[in-house]
Amino acid sequence: MTVIRNVGQALLGAVLAFAGITHLTVGRSEFQAQVPDWFPLDADFVVLASGVVEITLGVALLTVWRQPARGRLGVIVAAFFIVIFPGNVAQWLEHKDGFGLDTDTKRFARLFFQPLLVVWALAVTSAISTLRRRFSD
Repeated sequence: MTVIRNVGQALLGAVLAFAGITHLTVGRSEFQAQVPDWFPLDADFVVLASGVVEITLGVALLTVWRQPARGRLGVIVAAFFIVIFPGNVAQWLEHKDGFGLDTDTKRFARLFFQPLLVVWALAVTSAISTLRRRFSD
């Protein structure tokens, strides 16, 4: 089970780092479609800032392996996925195309993948057991 968790954590770290790099480069305009119209900051700034956060979290997932830091990192990554979820909802509600999501059906279907990312982050870092230990003391 440890090997699966380690591979899962490394894979999630690589995915986040890659996504962050694309925020700053080739996917910049596509990611702007996920910034809600109502959000009070400039869409390009949000894309750049979230890209830096994703790269940081990705690198952390690739380098932090010891508990309890690993579990805490998992909680932070899961929280990040929750915080950006309104952008996915806004993309669907505002009918914005991006990354091939060019129909409301595709944009709606994508919403169901975000919870899987949260579960992935919590599972591969043993974040739940870290939280249990933290709050049971």
